[in-house]
Amino acid sequence: MAWSTRELAELAGTTLKTVRYYHRIGLLAEPERGANGYKRYRISHLIRLLRIRRLVELGVPLSDIEAMDESEGNAERTLRALDAELKASIERQERMRKELALILDRRSLVDLPPGFDGDVADLSEVERSMLMVFSRVLDAETMDAVRELHAAPRHPAQAELDALPADADEVTRQRLAEALAPVARDQIEAQPSLTDARTRVALTKHAVLSGLIELYNPAQLDVLRRLNALIEKKEKGP
Repeated sequence: MAWSTRELAELAGTTLKTVRYYHRIGLLAEPERGANGYKRYRISHLIRLLRIRRLVELGVPLSDIEAMDESEGNAERTLRALDAELKASIERQERMRKELALILDRRSLVDLPPGFDGDVADLSEVERSMLMVFSRVLDAETMDAVRELHAAPRHPAQAELDALPADADEVTRQRLAEALAPVARDQIEAQPSLTDARTRVALTKHAVLSGLIELYNPAQLDVLRRLNALIEKKEKGP
C-alpha cells in the first residue's frame, strides 16, 4: 500500500505545503517514486509525519526535532527545557489572571504598574503616569520601595501639589516645598534605597525628566526644585 503526497497529508491531518516543507528542511525523508514518477509514501512516512506533528503540537520547535532524533539525551534535554518554559508561561498567565481580577474589581489599576493593588483612587493622573514611567526605569528594589510608600496614606501637601495651578505665587510655592520636605525626608528614611535611585536610572534619566517636564506645570516643577534644594541643604547641614 502506498499513498500520494496529498493522501499522506490528509491522513496525518496536515497540509500538502507542510509535508513539502518538512522534506525541504530534512525532517521527512523523500519516498521512492513509482514508474509513473509520482511519490509513493508508505507507513514509515506516515508514522514519521505523525511523530513530527505530535512534537510540534507539544511546542517543540522544528529546529530541535532533528537533534532529538540523534540521541535519547538530546530528546530528554529538549523536553525538559520545553517543560520549564511551559511552567514559566503558566505562572506568568496565572499572575496575569490575578492582575485582571484586581483590575476588573478596580478599573483604575489598569493605569498603574503591576503590584499596585491597594486603594489608588486618591492618586492623580499625573502621579499614575509617572509611576508607569518609573516601572520601566527603576530597578526592582526601588520599585518595591515606591509601592510601599504608596501603600501609606498620602500627606495633604502631596494632594495640594497635584492641584497646584501653573500661576501659583512664590509664597505658595515655597510654603508647599517646605511642607513637603519633612514628608520626603521621612520617606527616604523609611526606604533608604530611594536615596541612590537617581544613580540607578542614569541611563534612562531622560525618560524621567521628560515625564516630569511634560506632565507637571511650571509651578509644580518649581516646587519640586525647591523641595530638592531643601533636602540637599538638610543633608549638608549648617
